[in-house]
Amino acid sequence: MNKDIEKQHHKTFESLKKVNNDNIEFWFARELQKALNYSSWDKFKRVLQKAMKACDNSGQKADDHFSQVVKMVELGSGSKREIEDYALSRYACYLIVQNADPSKPVIANGQTYFAIQTRRQELADDESFQKLKEEEKRLFLRKEMREHNKQLVETAQQAGVKSNLDFAIFQNHGYKGLYGGLDAKAIHKRKGLKKNQQILDNMGSTELAANLFRATQTEEKLRRENIKGKIKANKTHFEVGKKVRQTIEELGGTMPEDLPTPDEDLKKLERRVKKLGGKKNDAE
Repeated sequence: MNKDIEKQHHKTFESLKKVNNDNIEFWFARELQKALNYSSWDKFKRVLQKAMKACDNSGQKADDHFSQVVKMVELGSGSKREIEDYALSRYACYLIVQNADPSKPVIANGQTYFAIQTRRQELADDESFQKLKEEEKRLFLRKEMREHNKQLVETAQQAGVKSNLDFAIFQNHGYKGLYGGLDAKAIHKRKGLKKNQQILDNMGSTELAANLFRATQTEEKLRRENIKGKIKANKTHFEVGKKVRQTIEELGGTMPEDLPTPDEDLKKLERRVKKLGGKKNDAE
């Protein structure tokens, strides 16, 4: 039942998306208000204002993401009147759901949907990233994964995940959500890896990006909702992993466990790149 509700929310957010003449996606605030179960525009506008402030605080201009528009609506008498609305960027929607009522299930699903979409678009729009070769993308994303895993460890510890065993169990919950029930050991076996090889070092850029979404969104959710206790932390990691998987499915992507394993382990790739860099410096 919960899975059906999550899918419906995701489909709703996707169906509300508009595309302008410049092929830029946007959402109308009034439509998003209804989708997020806010009955009053005044209450929703308070969330909008908090999101705009967060946008300014993030170093971006709110006007670039929250564009005020005027709409004409028909009244029961047949006459028309103007109402206030906003055309929202994906980032604006992300900030709105981050500042909305977290007790609403639709808000939790919206946070995952817009967070994943925003991060995917950031990578897609990053010209320097797109110019990278596959092995360079792998190196870049693996480096990001290491940094965000450190943050995830710290946040999980604050939630009550203390020992190495606790964290191994916590990590497995995230993998199970993202990989359709497969834990680290099962993924390792499916990839045909040797005992000393790490899973994250044997992923392509697409698979690494999915795991990066899983890690960053779990860390944010644990911190944002001040989740306490190992059981709740594990459940959170599983749910976030599952939602990332669901989004991949809805976008028509390949499931992580079905993505090909690269020929070269990243540890070997890193040593090779470092060696080539050394030779280049010697030549200079």
